[in-house]
Amino acid sequence: MKAFRTPKTALGNIDAEAAAALVAAAADIALILDASGVIHDVSIADQGLVDDLPGHVGWLGKRWFDVVTEESRPKVEAMLAEAASKGEPRWRHLNHPAAAHSAATSAGALIEPAAADIPILYAAVPAGVPGRIVAFGRDLRAVSSLQRRLIDAQQSMERDYARTRHVETRYRLLFQMASDAVLIVDGASQRVLDSNPTARRLLANAAEPGQRWPVTAIFTAESARSVDLLLAGVRASGRADDVRAKLVEGEREVVVSASLFHDESGVACLVRIASLHTGPAEAVLPKLKTKLLKLMESAPDGFVVTGFDGRVLTANATFLQLAQLPTEEQARNEPLSRWLGRNNVDLDILTANLRQYGSVRLFASQVRGDLGKAAEVEISAVTVMNGGQPCFGYAIRDVGRRLRREPEVERAFPRSLEHLTELIGRVALKDLVREATDVIERLCIEAALNLTGDNRASAAEMLGLSRQSLYVKLRRYGLGDPEAQGAD
Repeated sequence: MKAFRTPKTALGNIDAEAAAALVAAAADIALILDASGVIHDVSIADQGLVDDLPGHVGWLGKRWFDVVTEESRPKVEAMLAEAASKGEPRWRHLNHPAAAHSAATSAGALIEPAAADIPILYAAVPAGVPGRIVAFGRDLRAVSSLQRRLIDAQQSMERDYARTRHVETRYRLLFQMASDAVLIVDGASQRVLDSNPTARRLLANAAEPGQRWPVTAIFTAESARSVDLLLAGVRASGRADDVRAKLVEGEREVVVSASLFHDESGVACLVRIASLHTGPAEAVLPKLKTKLLKLMESAPDGFVVTGFDGRVLTANATFLQLAQLPTEEQARNEPLSRWLGRNNVDLDILTANLRQYGSVRLFASQVRGDLGKAAEVEISAVTVMNGGQPCFGYAIRDVGRRLRREPEVERAFPRSLEHLTELIGRVALKDLVREATDVIERLCIEAALNLTGDNRASAAEMLGLSRQSLYVKLRRYGLGDPEAQGAD
């Protein structure tokens, strides 16, 4: 701190009134204290601060320690100690509690929410007679208000950013999982900015590696003109009719559609390429074998073929529904354990038995979909040879409906521990524990009713339950006649 060099000469012998005026003018709030921190006088320069501190009229004779908030009290003690030692004063942020407001209503006194504490930046210096201390305060309400507004704005921006990121993630997922080839094309240069996995597989040999290649390069010369007219119409009017085109690769016929959207770089087109019809089969199969393959493809049970390493070679539509996949391409070359089994143990057990015995029947497991849905299934599997290499075929049947059709009481509450042990391997341990608890509770209630001759009041007392709790459990387990509960 830079102090006056000749204060006695510069200021002269100023009296107490002049000193008080200087102190009041130099600070938004000033306190005159003694060595123990008792307030002897108060000066508040700003009327707004006077209104926010209506209790200042009662500060005289109180300790400074008692008129600040609890977290500010250690700072008050430190400032008084510094002033007593005549050390260099330090500015510290203290808070005064705001006054509580109340409004009378017809029902009584309604307490309104307390206002924010009043922030003041204080420095304490010794002045005048020995032991006298002056505390200078600067009003920080404007700074505090700006800080709160800044924090609110930052939180609002973070929420907006989070929503934007979630929306972007959802649309990116749709873009990646689309079964049709989708290209993002720059509206001005007609070069590809982005493409989804289906497009990259479809155009692997016709398109240049990476992005920024002309979209018309993948079509034959005649079809390229049609695609050019399609994109020109979209840029001019925002929409255009679909066109048929042929790809350079194999002259495969496709349907091309486009739509216009705006991004940060300007105008872009979303181009969708859909197959008009499937190409010829790679191999001619006997008619009966073809019918069998069609049957397997449209069967209500899931069928999956994996290599010896457990990666999917092919799967039918039912399995794709269980795994919540839009296309078979999403499943190929992926490990079957990604969807099958409550954990990797199930598939390890299946694979070990297939390698040892060649087949497995009615193995209870679970299929977990990519979108979170799980289904209880039974699996039958077999090992077959394919070109000298073994592979595994799995028939997967959804038994969830069968389980739901069972009577609720019988399924949820096994009649005996023998029935409970049949669930091992099909139900998780935490569910088994819950089932065991229900079995024991039901057996105890049945035993109490038998011992008391079906006297429910006595049975409830014997079990340490209220009668109402016993009636609830009787209804839950299907014991006795619910209408007879008041007959005891």
